[in-house]
Amino acid sequence: MFNSLSDRLTATFKNLRGKGRLTEADVDATVREIRRALLDADVAVPVVREFTARIRERALGAEVSAALNPSQQIVKIVNEELQEILGGETRRIRLAKTGPTIIMLAGLQGAGKTTLAGKLAKWLKAQGHSPVLVAADLQRPNAVTQLQIVGERAGVPVFAPHPGTTSDLDVPTGDPVAVARAGVDEARQKLHDVVIVDTAGRLGVDAEMMDQARRIRQAIIPNEVLFVIDSMIGQDAVNTAVAFDEGVNFTGVVLSKLDGDARGGAALSVASVTGKPVMFASTGEGLDDFELFHPDRMASRILDMGDVLTLIEQAEKNWDKDEAARMAKKFADQEDFTLDDFLAQMQQIRNMGSMKKMLMMMPGAQNIRQQLEQFDEREIDRVEAIVRSMTPHERLAPKIINGSRRARIARGSGVHVSEVNGLLERFAQAQKMMKKLAQGGGMPGMPGIPGLGGGSRKASKNAPKKKARSGNPAKAAQELRDAENKRAKAVRTGAAFGQPSGDFDPSQLNLPKGFDKFLGGK
Repeated sequence: MFNSLSDRLTATFKNLRGKGRLTEADVDATVREIRRALLDADVAVPVVREFTARIRERALGAEVSAALNPSQQIVKIVNEELQEILGGETRRIRLAKTGPTIIMLAGLQGAGKTTLAGKLAKWLKAQGHSPVLVAADLQRPNAVTQLQIVGERAGVPVFAPHPGTTSDLDVPTGDPVAVARAGVDEARQKLHDVVIVDTAGRLGVDAEMMDQARRIRQAIIPNEVLFVIDSMIGQDAVNTAVAFDEGVNFTGVVLSKLDGDARGGAALSVASVTGKPVMFASTGEGLDDFELFHPDRMASRILDMGDVLTLIEQAEKNWDKDEAARMAKKFADQEDFTLDDFLAQMQQIRNMGSMKKMLMMMPGAQNIRQQLEQFDEREIDRVEAIVRSMTPHERLAPKIINGSRRARIARGSGVHVSEVNGLLERFAQAQKMMKKLAQGGGMPGMPGIPGLGGGSRKASKNAPKKKARSGNPAKAAQELRDAENKRAKAVRTGAAFGQPSGDFDPSQLNLPKGFDKFLGGK
């Protein structure tokens, strides 16, 4: 949404780098470029004037002149002022002390209220609440049916005593005020702790619309009135927000369609103009594309400083802790990283959501935005198909995959042989890197990781080389049986507690690395 604004601001700050001292002319030029960037992004003119005035005042003050790095201090000032425009601090839902928490949604038709009601309900359900949706939009054709479908997908009950209209020719007959009041009573009886009331919208602000919304508010006395606004509608967003604030006195703003490619600057103006905080953001079409709005994190994204905290939260929410513990143990035991492990990690990443969105949260992502936009999300599906077309033995020992096996895998996964070759090459590099990290050697040009062994440990020159595993499954099974017989013979003639004697070396068993500790070897 804010790509163009981010590009302009990043280019402006590049001109300040390397300057040990900033003159008043430098500050004026920077403020002028920031003003142009904000106006091009469709930010409201009064907001731009106030914003740039504060930046200029602070940039010419002591905090910049006394700084060791004035250019970084300017970036810090812009970051802090952007946070103020976006609402300052993170604002969460105020829950009712007694009875259900009532949330009323208001906004224009087409802003995405009905879909957002399902997203909010699912988000609250994940927080441990028991929400219910109330279908009080009886005017828009099939609005009740849409809410019922969204509620079913979110796993949340929907209170819909009236079917509403089904076409533009129908005349609305139900009373949305009565439906909203009955929905709150239903929630109290069935012990739901959150009620989300979806109200009707119009294509434009009018007196009838505002009167209906005002009467619903008076009837249910909501704890929160959330104004849902389309982030892509431009300067009219500010006028609409002011009209709704005067009509229903909303308590918070929800930005929908934040994943669009419009300039989106008008959305930045709403919180500053109305004085009401942005509380949530809808970032996609899926019910999970919904997040709590953090002004500081959004400011960091706009300035291309990344949003690592949100990335960590997504990982903690979606990452399988048992799988992570298994991989950590395998890593510590210096066992081989197999294609099965690679596939499990790919599935974990997929559970986190869109790869593009995750990568765009990394600092400096704007520099590679063009490459990210060209990234095909289906590449993960192709990789998974290739790995699943391999036999279990091939996943364990990918070195046995010869030309005929690669051709078979390519046919089974519906890709070209070159894609199979590319995957195996990338996996071999990843396997080497994982082995080097596990041994404490670190990545090239990086120190070893503390707690995982010394950074310069090397294998002895006299150490016996590990025998390659046979590519023939039958032969590999025979070798395994021969090794077991050899081990049993060594145990029978060995010392106390079954400890082998002589020159027995567990590495000769051709078992995966790490298994020797279970065999009582050296």
